[in-house]
Amino acid sequence: MIRTPLRPLARILSARARGENPDAIERENLHQRHEEMRDRLRLRAEGRLLVMSVLFLCAFSVVGARMGLLAASEAVEPRAAASGASILAQRADITDRNGRILATNLSTYSLYAHPQQMIEPERVASALVEIFPDLKRDRLIKDFTGNRKFMWIRRKLSPEQRQAVHDIGDPGLLFGPREMRLYPNGRLAAHVLGGAGFGREGVHSAEVIGVAGVEKAFDGWLRDPANDGAPLALSIDLTLQTAMRQVLLGGMRLMNAKGAAGVLMDVHTGEVLAMTSLPDFDPNDRPRPLTEGDASDSPLFNRAVQGVYELGSTFKIFTAAQAMEMNLARPDTLVDANAPLRWGKHTIHEYQRKNYGPLLSLTDVIVKSSNVGTGNMALKIGAKAQRDFLDRLGVFDPLPLELVEAPGARPLTPANWSEIVAITATYGHGFSTSPTHLAAAYASLLNGGTLVRPTLLRQGRVAPGPRIVRPEVSRASAEMLRQVVVRGTASMGEVPGYAVGGKTGTADKVRTRGRGYYKDKNINTFASVFPADDPKYVLVVTLDEPSDNSGEKPRRTAGWTAVPVAAEVIRRTAPLLGLRPQIAPAPASGILLARE
Repeated sequence: MIRTPLRPLARILSARARGENPDAIERENLHQRHEEMRDRLRLRAEGRLLVMSVLFLCAFSVVGARMGLLAASEAVEPRAAASGASILAQRADITDRNGRILATNLSTYSLYAHPQQMIEPERVASALVEIFPDLKRDRLIKDFTGNRKFMWIRRKLSPEQRQAVHDIGDPGLLFGPREMRLYPNGRLAAHVLGGAGFGREGVHSAEVIGVAGVEKAFDGWLRDPANDGAPLALSIDLTLQTAMRQVLLGGMRLMNAKGAAGVLMDVHTGEVLAMTSLPDFDPNDRPRPLTEGDASDSPLFNRAVQGVYELGSTFKIFTAAQAMEMNLARPDTLVDANAPLRWGKHTIHEYQRKNYGPLLSLTDVIVKSSNVGTGNMALKIGAKAQRDFLDRLGVFDPLPLELVEAPGARPLTPANWSEIVAITATYGHGFSTSPTHLAAAYASLLNGGTLVRPTLLRQGRVAPGPRIVRPEVSRASAEMLRQVVVRGTASMGEVPGYAVGGKTGTADKVRTRGRGYYKDKNINTFASVFPADDPKYVLVVTLDEPSDNSGEKPRRTAGWTAVPVAAEVIRRTAPLLGLRPQIAPAPASGILLARE
C-alpha cells in the first residue's frame, strides 16, 4: 500500500489557493485510513471464526458418531491394564454333539487384601469367617496385623459372597475381575470333562487350565486364540448321558454295588454317545485325589477307562468268531464241552461244577457260557493265533481315547501267552482290560467286521478300518449274542421291540494286595448290542461287587445284576436314539373263519 503524505507543502498551497482548509483535508484522510484498517481486522476475525466453527463441527460429529457406535455395540466389562506379561483367560466352550453346553466360562471376582490399608483388621477377620466358615479367624488376624502387603483370600466368589464382603466396608478388601470355568450340568459327564483350575494368576485376571479329562487333553486347543472361540464338540449326547447315569445310579444302589460304569458306542463310527462312571463328582467343586489306599475308591477314578478288570465270559464271543473266521467251525458245529477240562495240572470247571457236554453246538457254547467248550476251541485255534486276533481288536493296546487318563490305563497281559493262558482268556481270566476296550472290540466285531477306534469327538463319515472278520462271521456272531438273551444267561436283558443281544461276564475280583481272588466279590459285566439283527449300538455295563439280595441267598452273577440294569438303559435310550420298536406279530389264534 502506498501511503500518501498528510501535509505535503504542494497540497497545502493548492488547497489554500482553492480556498479550502488544509486541516480538514488531513482529518478526512485519517478517517479514511482508520476505516480501511477496521475493515481489514473485521475480515480477519470473521475468517478465524469460520475456521473455528468448522473445526468444532467436525469434532462434535466424530464424538457423536463414536457414541452411536458404542450405543449399538454389545456391552463389555472394562478391564484394567495389568503390568507384566498378559494372562490369556479366555477358554472355548465344550458342547455335546447337538451343541448343548457342557462347559463354559463365567465372569466372577477374586478377593484379595492389602492388610496395611485395613482400618479394623479384627472386625474384618470376624466378618470374613462368617461369610467363609472354612477360614480361621486367628490366622487372618495374624496375617492382617503382620508385615504382609498383599494376600489372597478367595480365588473366586459368588455374587452373594461378593456383596457380603462389600458390605464389610473396609478399604483393605479388594476385588479383582476374572473368569472361572462353569459346568452347568453338574455331575453329568464329570469324568469325560475332567475339570479345570487356575494356572498363572494376577490381580485382574487368571489363566484357566485343564486338570483332567478332555479339559486337559485339549487344553492347548481350548486356549488357542486362533480358533476364534469355536467350541469343542464332543460325541456325547447330553440326553443319553442323563438317562444312563440315572439308571446306573439306581441299579448300583439296588444291586448294592461299590461302583458302576457304562459305555454306549456307535458301532460304525466308534463315537462314545454316553460314558458314566460311578461314584462321580461335581467338576465345579472337584475333590482332591486320594493320597493313600485304593485309587478306585476315589470318585475321580474313571471306571469306564481306568478300571482295568478281568471281564469274564464277555470274551467268549471272540473265540467263537475267530473259529468261524478260520473255518474251524460254523454256528451249528458240535464242540467238545465235556467238563471238566484238564490241561496239565490245571482243571477247568463250568459254573457251579455243571457239565453241558459231551457235545454242544458252537451257538450253544455261547448261549450256555461254557468254559470247557471255548477252552477246547482255543486249543484248536492256537495260543499265538488267538493272541494275534485279540491284538487286532485292540484289547491289548493303550486306549486311544481323547482323555488324559486313557494312555495310562494299559491292559494287563501275561508275558508268556501259553496254552493255559489261551484257555482261560476265552472266558476273560488271566488278563485285564477296560470296559471301553471291550465296547470298541464288540463294535469292531458286530459292525460288519471292521476295526473302529473309540472317540469322544463328534465325527462325520468315518472310513472303514482294517477288516477283522468277514461280514458273514459278524452276522453269525450277532445272532449268537441274540440267542444268549432269548434263551441263555442274559434272559433278563430282553427289551421288547429292540432285539437285544449280548454276553454276560461274571469274574471273581482280583485282590488289591497279594495274589488270588476274592470268593464273594465279583466284577459283573454285560456287553450288549441292539438291534441284534442290524447292529447299530453297543452298550457295556459293569458293576463292581454287586449283590442281588432280594432272594433267600445273595445272587452275584451278571445275569442277575448287570443284565437288568443294562436292559433298563436300553429301554430308555433306544427311543432317544431314534430307533423304532419292531413289534413281532402276534401268533395266529388257530380259529378259522368258516364260510357257508
